[in-house]
Amino acid sequence: MAKQQRILTGQVAAITGAARGIGRATAEAFLREGMKVAIGDLDLATAERTAAELGHGTVAFPLDVTQRASVKAFLDGVEEQLGPIDIMVNNAGIMQVGHTIWDEDDATTQRMVDININGVMFGMKEIVPRFLARGRGHVVNVASTAGKGGFPGGGTYCGTKHYVVGVTEALRAELRGTGIEVSCVMPVVVNTELASGLTPTRGVKQVEPSDVADEIVAALKEARFDVFVPRSVAGITKVMNLLPRSGREGLSRALKADQVLAQIDPGKRAAYELRASHSDPALEAGDPTRQLTP
Repeated sequence: MAKQQRILTGQVAAITGAARGIGRATAEAFLREGMKVAIGDLDLATAERTAAELGHGTVAFPLDVTQRASVKAFLDGVEEQLGPIDIMVNNAGIMQVGHTIWDEDDATTQRMVDININGVMFGMKEIVPRFLARGRGHVVNVASTAGKGGFPGGGTYCGTKHYVVGVTEALRAELRGTGIEVSCVMPVVVNTELASGLTPTRGVKQVEPSDVADEIVAALKEARFDVFVPRSVAGITKVMNLLPRSGREGLSRALKADQVLAQIDPGKRAAYELRASHSDPALEAGDPTRQLTP
């Protein structure tokens, strides 16, 4: 007998980094399910514009996921306006690629660690106690298929996503029996600004933000942990894990997966890279000691 799917209507969801891209698409998908949605983003103006465009009572808040106090303020604001949070989507992340590990400047490395790792950690640390107090809730951490392998040109990014996969698995084990669900989202390259100028792979095409959002909704209804997008990647991952290292690396080269983050088009990525470089309020434009890689 098929397991009955959960009804999401009326549930409150908080999504980080939701002014655009996967976060925005997820907010749209949630609204179609009749949920109450709050989006948080460092770019408050865009977040507010997105909330207005989405309508249906969507609210926007300023959010710097690198600061735990900001994450707490975001969640407090959501609960004050919409009620207790049922679903937390830790989505905020950046991807600055195209550099070898030894050539990547320290500020770029630190920024990806601050957003992609600490942002997820602060989200979990702030939401889980609230869920435990109520005996329910669902944590959704957005990782990447890059969290299942290491790819040239994106060492730090892959490392941060490995962390998200690992810490989400640990959280699932720690919360077993509490009534709180956990999901780890692992999409291939998604057709957003973050993926502009990347080299396409053979056999696995880019997916749309809406594809990721739909799978997140399905995972919430099914209480599913592994959320590969597309789902066929789950099978590819299983096959890769059965191969010896030489086989995995050979297949990666055959699929051109080893070129995705290394052979990039700087012109097409310029706008995104610049915005990612300016995502730290503490950075001063042109500061040679702290400026992120352009």
